[in-house]
Amino acid sequence: MSPKIRELIIQLLTYIILVAVGLIILFPCLIMLTTSLKADVNLFQVPIQWIPDPVKWSNYSEAFVKMDQIAHGLTFVRVLSNTLFVTLLGMVAELCAVSFVAYGFARFRFAGRKIIFFAMLSTMMLPGIILIIPSFMIWKGLGLIDTYDPLVTAAWLGGGAWAVFLMRQFMMNIPREMEEAATIDGANTMQTFYLIIIPMIKPALLALGVLIFQGRWNDFMNPLIYLNTAAKFPLVMAIKFFQESLSHEAPKWNYMMAVSTVLALPILVLYFCAQRYFIEGLNVGAVKG
Repeated sequence: MSPKIRELIIQLLTYIILVAVGLIILFPCLIMLTTSLKADVNLFQVPIQWIPDPVKWSNYSEAFVKMDQIAHGLTFVRVLSNTLFVTLLGMVAELCAVSFVAYGFARFRFAGRKIIFFAMLSTMMLPGIILIIPSFMIWKGLGLIDTYDPLVTAAWLGGGAWAVFLMRQFMMNIPREMEEAATIDGANTMQTFYLIIIPMIKPALLALGVLIFQGRWNDFMNPLIYLNTAAKFPLVMAIKFFQESLSHEAPKWNYMMAVSTVLALPILVLYFCAQRYFIEGLNVGAVKG
């Protein structure tokens, strides 16, 4: 067998494996989408009806109307605005905080810098669950339970260690000569940061922004812990509330899947729009230690 034929076969097998794995990963999404478009009588049909017949697009509007009727004022518009407020404000705050902290570790030399950096990285080994009670006690002591402060204000306190590490790795690939040239032209530290560093780390910021947006958009645990008022619930909690409200009726999985599809759609759109920057940011940030 010639080398070219062998290489062609290897490439073909690679593509087949990738397509198979991709289909396995997308299978739950397909179930969610098809179920959201089925009529009630076709939900539990055997064999499974992969292409809904008829396609019932009205499930989406009916699900939102049903949510407005049984959720005691927790309308879809309200929970969507709550989710966007917590997600976008927290994402911007975390990106700003992470950029500042990473810039300090990447460019400044100060006593104990390596010790502090490794101490910060060591926090990544702590299970997040052991921090729930101490964090709750702190916010309770400040009188900020049932507010958005634990979900948003906390983002200004430095972000996650993994995010700082990712951004620091990216910044260390930027030549120092560019900052030195800006300093010679009269730029101070903050001007260098905003005018030189920030534009050059745009791929990393977008990549990190996608990850932060996804984490905050799908966050269920923190709102469950800190929010008590239903009118303040984000979408992911409203879905759970909606499910419990429907528990006394026949299972409305088409309504649940319709709302879940709406919940997943922004993440998919954001990822595909920023895919090039996402991959570039992760690859470049992993080159240099």
